[in-house]
Amino acid sequence: MSKAKMTREDALAFHLMPTPGKWEVTATVPMTTQRDLSLAYSPGVAIPCEEIFADPATAYDYTNKGNLVAVISNGTAVLGLGNLGALASKPVMEGKSVLFKRFADVNSIDIELDTEDPDAFCNAVRLMGPTFGGINLEDIKAPECFIIEQRLKEEMDIPVFHDDQHGTAVICAAGLLNALHISGKKIEDVRIVLNGAGAAGIACLELLKTMGARHDNCIMCDTKGVIWQGRTEGMNQWKSAHAANTSARSLADAMKGADVFLGVSAKGAVTPEMVSDMAPNPVIFAMANPDPEITPEEAHAVRSDAIVATGRSDYPNQVNNVLGFPYLFRGALDIHARAINDEMKIACAHALAQLAREDVPEEVAVAYGKKLTFGRDYIIPTPFDPRLIHRIPPAVARAGMATGVARRPIIDMDAYEASLKSRMDPTANILRGLNARARAAQASVIFTEGDDARVLRAAIAYQRQGLGKALVVGRTKDVEALLTAEGLADAIEELEVVNAANTPHLETYKAFLYERLQRKGHDRQDVHRLAARDRHVFAALMLAHGHADGMVTGATRKSAHVLELINHVFDAGPHDGAVGVTAVLNRGRIVLIADTLVHEWPDQNDLADIAERGAAVARDLGLEPRVAFLSFSTFGYPVSERAEKMHVAPTVLDARGVDFEYEGEMTVDVALNPAAQAHYPFSRLTGPANVLVVPARHSASISVKLLQEMAGATVIGPILTGIDKPIQICSTVSTVNDILNMAVIAACKVG
Repeated sequence: MSKAKMTREDALAFHLMPTPGKWEVTATVPMTTQRDLSLAYSPGVAIPCEEIFADPATAYDYTNKGNLVAVISNGTAVLGLGNLGALASKPVMEGKSVLFKRFADVNSIDIELDTEDPDAFCNAVRLMGPTFGGINLEDIKAPECFIIEQRLKEEMDIPVFHDDQHGTAVICAAGLLNALHISGKKIEDVRIVLNGAGAAGIACLELLKTMGARHDNCIMCDTKGVIWQGRTEGMNQWKSAHAANTSARSLADAMKGADVFLGVSAKGAVTPEMVSDMAPNPVIFAMANPDPEITPEEAHAVRSDAIVATGRSDYPNQVNNVLGFPYLFRGALDIHARAINDEMKIACAHALAQLAREDVPEEVAVAYGKKLTFGRDYIIPTPFDPRLIHRIPPAVARAGMATGVARRPIIDMDAYEASLKSRMDPTANILRGLNARARAAQASVIFTEGDDARVLRAAIAYQRQGLGKALVVGRTKDVEALLTAEGLADAIEELEVVNAANTPHLETYKAFLYERLQRKGHDRQDVHRLAARDRHVFAALMLAHGHADGMVTGATRKSAHVLELINHVFDAGPHDGAVGVTAVLNRGRIVLIADTLVHEWPDQNDLADIAERGAAVARDLGLEPRVAFLSFSTFGYPVSERAEKMHVAPTVLDARGVDFEYEGEMTVDVALNPAAQAHYPFSRLTGPANVLVVPARHSASISVKLLQEMAGATVIGPILTGIDKPIQICSTVSTVNDILNMAVIAACKVG
């Protein structure tokens, strides 16, 4: 499997395009008519103002306060980069804000304060308190971070949480609970050594002591060695609280007989000899980033009985804060909490630990390319486990209610859990799962249009993300010139350019093509021109002969024209079983629309074929298909000859005995809107449809482009299905990301 690569240019382009930064603000209410404006602002806005003045708690009802968190920093300890200052920390804080949204649907705004004075910082945050439901402090250096957090917790009536401290502590505690469970040890008995007496390290030890670890069993070390009772050099009040009564003076001394090592320090701080000196079944959490105190390979080389966790995603047992802070805040916000207390953090740790002990959903196993089972290499859930959103926040909320910090306790916890399940965008998991499958497949994909900068960028991204091999069709000098003009000269050596001039197979391709086309009006000169000069035909010939695994095209030519060219090489016509299925992603929903490419005016049998192809694509994407045959009529009314085939198509499927839900004919609202669907209780659909079969290609095309232009939907496809080889045709308005998505779909052989 190829390793992912990222360049400075990749990172800068990601932050620059399509618009600078990583988030924007959109309105959640209509803002079109005079009435809308009158309600949103003056005079209508006065009414909720009066309600909040009379009862401040109603701010959670009439404003976005209850789902809004501020990510606040002064940039004095930016992740591994040091004191970059407020402005340079903004990309990190924006990133944290989008993680809140992505993982827990928490709206978040980043705020960078240009001060290193704790008093000025605290005053600024406190004065902004009415705006937010919670404050996430980030990347503030020690010891100021302790002072700032403690003071703000005392002065504010909303949760204040320094994630660098407590986020790390919670995930560390969750992993340690399971590591000790596996090794048959109890937290109150084990000897713990912590290296790194900064914000995260101190928070880890404090939380573990709250959970039962004994003070005398915990030894904290910093760059000067053990923090022992009586030491004066390099001390402060926070370190002094954890000074141990011990004769050990170095980390090596402390590690002798230790059960647990926790590292939030620096690469190489732990030697193999130190690991050898630890107790049986040692637990080693080497959490320094980007490089751990000791690698799992080094630790296991001397101790096969060790359980090892790191902060890195390329090793098992990643201690990742994204497992904690989004769900802690989700639970806290949903009870309108005054604080996030120790009990809520401990509840989060226990819920995470319990989740890791349960069977892992198939979609997670597919995404990670292996079966994950509770044990030494899986003691912490993965960040993309879909159960996190509905398992962790309820545990946090229950603890908050039990300890009296909830302003508005949740009465129906089952309903709350159900609401959390529906809160997350399923499309993100689908795309992530496809990327993981592509990474496992390591397919070679032909990018047909090497004369387009978007295509070249997508090809480079495909390779650099470790998804597989990219083959670009074009003239070598032209590709090199375009890459240089785009500031991507470093990628010239990475990409393999293919064309008729450098292939040893051209005569084989021509012979194959002549055999197919000689009775379709093409002589050998025509065949030579097609094979040697048309990049779409050349790419299709490569694919047909097994010289690549998949193909992406269409960025520079209309899809209908591209399909005609592909038909020279493959049987991709209406009666060959080919169907175009377009995925439309918008506002957390995904629907597949078919046929968007092949059938001009399908009859009822064609429509049944299209439904089966659409259902197969849905399953390839991880959806349980529910197919709706669309029309302007619903179940026979109004009567129309034009709608008759949509009425009959379901009966064709009846005769075939297919294994998915289908129903029709019906209007779009009956297919997609549960309220409209409720008027037809006899319908065989158990929920909103996700595969829409439309009467003709023109209506399919109109529907897709209307959603794309008017609703801002993300469009993937048309996904060409029913052909022997994976060929994907993107649209001429595709972005780099759209083209990359199509390459991933080709690599996964969707359809």
